[in-house]
Amino acid sequence: MPENYDVILVGAGLANGLIALKLRQRQPQLRILMLESHAHPVGNHTWSFHQDDLSPHQLQWLQPLIAYRWPGYQVRFPTLRRNLSGEYCSITSADFAQRLYEVMADDLWINTPVNEVRPTQVTLADHRVLHAAVVIDGRGLQHTPHLQLGYQAFIGQEWHLARPHGLTQPILMDATVDQQQGYRFVYTLPLSADRLLIEDTHYINQPTLTEHTARQNIADYAKAHQWPLSLLLREEQGSLPITLSGDIDAFWQQQRDQPCSGLRAGLFHATTGYSLPTALALAERIAQLLPCDAATLSRAIEKFAREQWRTQRFFRLLNRMLFLAGHPDQRWRVMQRFYRLNAGLISRFYAGQLRLGDKARILCGKPPVPIGEAVRALMTTSSKPGKK
Repeated sequence: MPENYDVILVGAGLANGLIALKLRQRQPQLRILMLESHAHPVGNHTWSFHQDDLSPHQLQWLQPLIAYRWPGYQVRFPTLRRNLSGEYCSITSADFAQRLYEVMADDLWINTPVNEVRPTQVTLADHRVLHAAVVIDGRGLQHTPHLQLGYQAFIGQEWHLARPHGLTQPILMDATVDQQQGYRFVYTLPLSADRLLIEDTHYINQPTLTEHTARQNIADYAKAHQWPLSLLLREEQGSLPITLSGDIDAFWQQQRDQPCSGLRAGLFHATTGYSLPTALALAERIAQLLPCDAATLSRAIEKFAREQWRTQRFFRLLNRMLFLAGHPDQRWRVMQRFYRLNAGLISRFYAGQLRLGDKARILCGKPPVPIGEAVRALMTTSSKPGKK
């Protein structure tokens, strides 16, 4: 069994999975190894995105992985119900894992925990040491004091119903529900005529939910909509980071020149938590750059992540208004006001491509939270370089 590789991918999550698929396609000569500590790659997740989040070329490349697609979606708030057009797509972890098994074959090692990751070597829990020209750490966001975070915490259940549900498009946000700990909404994907993914989602200050409460919320929501739950097919849960502010220089000093990907590199939409578009963009850059040494790759990844950080400064500002201004159970007012805006602006918001006029439009008028608190929230940053 060889111990020397061109690339070792530590963690078989979304970001490293996309990197593996890109490298196998563009650089088939590279010796690549993927390590996953759990029994299954890519976990138990559903990744969704809007068609306009990707370029036409990216969308075409991703097509084989897309399990579901809808021509539009709906949002619901106490005084607003709106249908928005634009294709919405979802990828399942089962399909993604199957593709990784096909492409990586014996170069995907599951049940393989690691003790230490360095830029050019990995020490496994059984003390074996593996060497590579490049090691990419994709094990998720590590604890850091350099990012001020809120969280989008959720529990989702996929149910087979006793009869058809009648939905023709996803409900991305139904915030007509009791708000409980903070901004709460229910996210629903119609997977077939009698199958639904229902997620109880909270924008809150801590990364965990009370599980039995979230499950009861899902049951109550289904009952209120007269969806008779018949068979629970699976359950997923997670917590997406929502960035309020941070010190990007200190964050990258913490990485110590270690090439990394996905949440580990701070690559996600600061407000929605969606990570697929940036993960795919990074995979493309890495596939173009390799083969190279670890230091060169680390600098390239850091440059890409810093570009994303600068682009998302406005989103962090909005997050501070959402989390720091007004009472937590009134956060829905911020989102309801946003979803009254132009559909093109909303699309560009999800894609992280707001124009100057879009930003002005979002901020103009009376804020949906107390003005004094809104101003304090917007100004809550550090004066040190690299922060905000």
